[in-house]
Amino acid sequence: MIADESSNRYWIGFDLGGTKMLAVLYDDLFQPVARTRKKTKGHEGQEAGLKRICKLVDNVLEEGKITRKQLCGIGLGCPGPLDLQKGIVLEAPNLAWKNVALVSVLEAEFGCPAMIMNDVDAGVFGEYRFGAGRERRCVFGVFPGTGIGGGCVYEGKIVRGTHNSCMEIGHINVIPNGPQCGCGLNGCLEAVASRLAISSAVAAAAYRGQAPFILEEAGMDLSNIRSGVLAEAVQKQETVVEAIIRQAAGYIGVAVAGVVHLLAPDVVVLGGGMVEAMPDLLLKEVGKHAREHVLDSLKETFEIAIAERGDDAAVLGAAAWIRENIDSKNSTNREKKQKTISAPSVD
Repeated sequence: MIADESSNRYWIGFDLGGTKMLAVLYDDLFQPVARTRKKTKGHEGQEAGLKRICKLVDNVLEEGKITRKQLCGIGLGCPGPLDLQKGIVLEAPNLAWKNVALVSVLEAEFGCPAMIMNDVDAGVFGEYRFGAGRERRCVFGVFPGTGIGGGCVYEGKIVRGTHNSCMEIGHINVIPNGPQCGCGLNGCLEAVASRLAISSAVAAAAYRGQAPFILEEAGMDLSNIRSGVLAEAVQKQETVVEAIIRQAAGYIGVAVAGVVHLLAPDVVVLGGGMVEAMPDLLLKEVGKHAREHVLDSLKETFEIAIAERGDDAAVLGAAAWIRENIDSKNSTNREKKQKTISAPSVD
């Protein structure tokens, strides 16, 4: 792919994951110009990780035949707690990072604005702009994986706190005094409906002899009981596995009902690897339980949809978010300048 010379603005969306990092270069119409990915190799430490990120940005610029001077901004979707105002990754356990001033490093290296955002927020914004949430007033996203991430775009803006992201649907309590979650609380949605929770229950079923396909294919190692294996077990009519997944999806539906009561979203977007592996099953179960737990007046006010952009949602969202912020800032500055120029003189 080679850049369109008629466009003079280019943006990079960057998805920083625990196992891989993906960078995509876009023109001003968000057509992809170039893309490249690398393994994250978080075990190598913070300094090596920052160098890999900078190298990947240079690689995607080189592939797109774009110079650093033509790059207008870098948006990054990042895991872990973030200080959004200061551009600091406060902690990323999968990367062994703490207090990494990622924005400062990138702005100093590339001479253009950079911005970090929660990776799920990036994915939901990508779906709002270019996927299942297009042209909707309120879009809520739920992304079940090792945990369960959530994000919301309301009237074109990401809902978040002053300093950090929010919409932690994975830590909504769905079972009072229920199983302990990895966060230390009890009864969180993640504790009963994440892929990790599902895999744990499936491994126990395999141990009891109730899931022979899982036992043969993946054993009882949770790292092997991944979304694709679970989906295959359902296709092979391993009923106990299907029942576990349906129960988990039901809990997600209960949590979604709470979101509907609070935000009245037009669409709830389901995404992530587990949803991609079993879209019909999860769409049906989440929708069924969500509508069973909302007020009658709200039952037909929202849609539940499968994410359309896959891995590209986060990079698209990150690139679009930084462009929107830069354009908004420039527009505000122009208005201030015009008001200053047009202000009447005082004799």
